[in-house]
Amino acid sequence: MMLLLGIDPGLQRTGWGVIATRGNAIQFVAAGVVTSDASQALAARLDALYRGLQDVLRDHQPIDAAVEETVINRNAGSSLKLGQARGVALLAAAHAGLPVTEYASKTVKRAVVGTGAAEKQQVAMMVRTLLPGCGAVTGDAADALAVALCHAHHRTSGLSRAAAAALAAGAAS
Repeated sequence: MMLLLGIDPGLQRTGWGVIATRGNAIQFVAAGVVTSDASQALAARLDALYRGLQDVLRDHQPIDAAVEETVINRNAGSSLKLGQARGVALLAAAHAGLPVTEYASKTVKRAVVGTGAAEKQQVAMMVRTLLPGCGAVTGDAADALAVALCHAHHRTSGLSRAAAAALAAGAAS
């Protein structure tokens, strides 16, 4: 059984979700949100996110991580701060020695709902359907679980392609 971590970065709330995979079987393990205090300086907020993600990584010990890419806002300052939070998420996973894969929001939505134009509520509903043990997780945690599910699907299909290529190479020799 392999544990995968999905992260939905945000400066105020960074969602995280851990799932277990064995072949095509996927199971909910844990989910939550790491928060920062908006009244603190940016550096302190980023540190709080980093330390919170370190705790998640230590407690669950996933073997792989996936992070949602930043959606660019009209407000450049907000986009920059979101990018910094995302950088902290990438750094925390990298410091833990995990391979990290990044997915666009539309890719995550397409993997979980079937369309890249899905609404947040549709994603949360499908996460609860695909991971019945997760209960009523918050929006940020549901988004992180969606990232983990997307990664599980892409990982499985990538491993299947690699196995097929290896079989084809073996048959050719």
